[in-house]
Amino acid sequence: MAIEVTELDALQAKYKSAVDDWVATIRAEEALASVNHTVAEIDSWEHAAYLEDAARSKAKAAKKAYENALREEFFHF
Repeated sequence: MAIEVTELDALQAKYKSAVDDWVATIRAEEALASVNHTVAEIDSWEHAAYLEDAARSKAKAAKKAYENALREEFFHF
């Protein structure tokens, strides 16, 4: 069963968006890791690390979905 190009485009766009979100969370965490910390800032830093991990997981899931669709389209499995 062939995959529509529009479906591949949508999966690719979803993957790109997830990676962009992941990069943004990395930069937010980096900004917090670059200052002297108070207890409140440490809590923010830890929360930023949690958000980065969640964004990474989302990006990896989107990548897997896109890769699977490409394999199905080009290799039929």
